[in-house]
Amino acid sequence: MIINLSGRIDSGNAAEVEGRILKEIEGKPAEEALILDASDLEYISSAGLRTILHLRKDNPDLKVVNVRSDVYEIFDMTGFTQMMPIEKAYRVVSVEGCEEIGRGANGTIYRIDKDNVVKVYNNADALEEIQHEREVARLALILGVPTAISYDVVRVGDSYGSVFELLNARSFSKILTTEPDKLDWCVKEYVDMLKLIHSTEVPEGKLPDMKEVAVDWAKFVQDYLPKEAGDKLVSLVEAVPHNDHMIHGDYHTKNLELQGDEVLLIDMDTLAVGDPVFEFASIYNAFIGFSELNHENVKEFQGFDFDMALLFWHKVLVEYFGTEDEAVLKDVEDKSRIVGYTRLIRRSIRRDGLNIPERKAEIDYWTEQLIKLLGEIDTLEFEAVGDDSTGDSSGELEIEASRENLPEVMNFVSRNLQAVNCPPKACMQIDIAVEEIFTNIANYAYAPDKGNAKVRVDVTEDPVTVTITFIDHGKPYDPLAKEDPDVTLSAEEREIGGLGIFMTKQVMDDVTYEYKDGSNILTLKKNL
Repeated sequence: MIINLSGRIDSGNAAEVEGRILKEIEGKPAEEALILDASDLEYISSAGLRTILHLRKDNPDLKVVNVRSDVYEIFDMTGFTQMMPIEKAYRVVSVEGCEEIGRGANGTIYRIDKDNVVKVYNNADALEEIQHEREVARLALILGVPTAISYDVVRVGDSYGSVFELLNARSFSKILTTEPDKLDWCVKEYVDMLKLIHSTEVPEGKLPDMKEVAVDWAKFVQDYLPKEAGDKLVSLVEAVPHNDHMIHGDYHTKNLELQGDEVLLIDMDTLAVGDPVFEFASIYNAFIGFSELNHENVKEFQGFDFDMALLFWHKVLVEYFGTEDEAVLKDVEDKSRIVGYTRLIRRSIRRDGLNIPERKAEIDYWTEQLIKLLGEIDTLEFEAVGDDSTGDSSGELEIEASRENLPEVMNFVSRNLQAVNCPPKACMQIDIAVEEIFTNIANYAYAPDKGNAKVRVDVTEDPVTVTITFIDHGKPYDPLAKEDPDVTLSAEEREIGGLGIFMTKQVMDDVTYEYKDGSNILTLKKNL
């Protein structure tokens, strides 16, 4: 039963409004839900809120819908949104004629103007999905993964959409389609973002576990395989170790956007934790698996042809794993295909694919390939590549302490970090600290004269720790003795300087200084 609220409900008319509503609902069947439609409600005071509380006592399923934003704020600040369902009124957006810039498992993203995009969800009742995606996107941003956060929820046709600000952003699919000479740049940025995602540790319980999802896929497909192959599939997936690092789950080139000089990850509703094999299975499907029998699929989905998809996939493997060894790359691909085919078979069968000739042909092909691979693969874990460090490793650079030499110092440190597969987020934090410390030495240690500095990088295992030591023979100076700046002060009140060493202490796990034998020795430590 729907009752309309309108105008103002305050101390002057709350009793009258309550009486009217009680009269209207007199004789309402107990099982019939009561809905208050607030489309025309302009204001509500505490007296009006008490009226709604009175109604809810006798109508526990009471719901308030179509609440305008300013009135919704009143419900929210008083805790009513926690007590009962209260739904905002959503502005209506049309995507007719809009450019499609991304498509994922749960929705499609359209550009609605030069500044904004909207993700339209496949599910007509998607409010819970939208809330989930907003929460995980905020989590990703907090954890250091650059993404866009939805600032509005809208109605689009019979469904809902999330609106994001993406100023003149272009997807990597668009770049690869219109500027194929940027292939290598796209690959590097794509892999850098992927490594950042995979290096991000997620607090327990904040994201779903992809292994649990994949086990369900395997158990579904098990019934459509010969017994030995089906049993092995389930055991392989169940044997994948738990991993509490982030994976995107739908990581393809339409879900990476270039906005100015910044690369942003979008379509975050598939975020999970899990082993990278689940990520690479999804990537394989996006570029190859779904299009192996019909090459037009990737053209329709990504905008570029199947040959470009094959090339991009291969280059991504080379860049991510740091090797061109085809045996290693084939091992990664075959393990990714096992999970990828499992997902594709399940998806198509659940969409009545066995009764559609074209889909049945795909299911038969994927099943044949899966059975063959299951006869060859005994683990879904990737072999470690690109890491030759079996114990401690170190490197040292001695160079004139001048600002012109900063790029060489940064490159030296970067080479040592790459040798141990340092995660991108940790690399960025170490870069910040190295730049600050070496610049301080260059500016102040020997001024106005010149002198050398040593930079030493040591890596130890169990746990893996990077230690970077700076040594100079300049004037004694302990940068850690300076009091931390008060970052809560306004720009007018804050003193200039001190932020660099403050940032260094924030991003490193340990920073120490000593003056010994005529040398300043500053040591940074970062646990990987």
